[in-house]
Amino acid sequence: MTLRKRAPCSDQSLLRRDPMYGTASAGSSWVLLELPGGWGPSAFLQSPAVIDPELGRAIVRRVEGAKMRIAAIRRHGRRTDTPRWRWFIARAVVGGEALYAGEVDNPRDYLDLALDGSDGTLSTDPVVAVCAHGRHDQCCAVRGRGAIAAIADAYPEMAWECSHLGGDRFAATMLILPEGLCYGRVDSTDAAELVRLYLDGRLDNRYLRGRTSLPHAVQAAQYFAREKYGDDRIAGLPTLSAEHTDHRHRVVLGGESGPVEVTVEEGWSEPLLSQCHAKVPGRVKIFSLVSITPA
Repeated sequence: MTLRKRAPCSDQSLLRRDPMYGTASAGSSWVLLELPGGWGPSAFLQSPAVIDPELGRAIVRRVEGAKMRIAAIRRHGRRTDTPRWRWFIARAVVGGEALYAGEVDNPRDYLDLALDGSDGTLSTDPVVAVCAHGRHDQCCAVRGRGAIAAIADAYPEMAWECSHLGGDRFAATMLILPEGLCYGRVDSTDAAELVRLYLDGRLDNRYLRGRTSLPHAVQAAQYFAREKYGDDRIAGLPTLSAEHTDHRHRVVLGGESGPVEVTVEEGWSEPLLSQCHAKVPGRVKIFSLVSITPA
């Protein structure tokens, strides 16, 4: 008897038409550290040819202890004899966005990096990071590398491959810092065009999972408001208030013509496999629109 090979998680997600809105990985602050070379399933803990696992563990503990998100980065398709160890620290809170950049002499120096970014300089260019972490999930390799290749061709200095961002079923996933714009399925569109829109202060609501510094219910509320009113400004629809009772969330957003009240209901999906290596199906949180009216 021949067992039928299971479809990749991103293919299954597309067939199910899983909604992407309200799924951006949580993170008000991000630390991106260059680890040039091949990554294991865990970039910092299982890539001994690139970084000593004990050093990687200490770096991760320090960053996560400061309640910051950490990811490894590397240039797409570029391998040099002399590795570089560049870093970025992003503050992604809406209204207080900032991105700092710098470089150290070796990965051990990452342990002493000031996590407020003060060891570096304020960057005027964004970081565009696409997950291409194939040892973590095959979808990230297959879909992510094609997307980052297109972006790197148009914006080589902004483009980076990165380690796991979450949401493998939405591969290719992309993060733009400092705003913390989290996109999914960017390989199914013109990925470089998403960056061009960003540089124009705009976004594409079809592929946006949300902003990483916002609660998932607010991410979903902004999606529904953009869909109704067509506001594609990155700075548009700021949160004026948010409250919830039981499974309903009432979010008031600042619209161009006045406040907008969005009510969404929180629920759970049918059991699904959210990663290619997942063994047991699980439910994921989803949001549905209840109402949207002028406040």
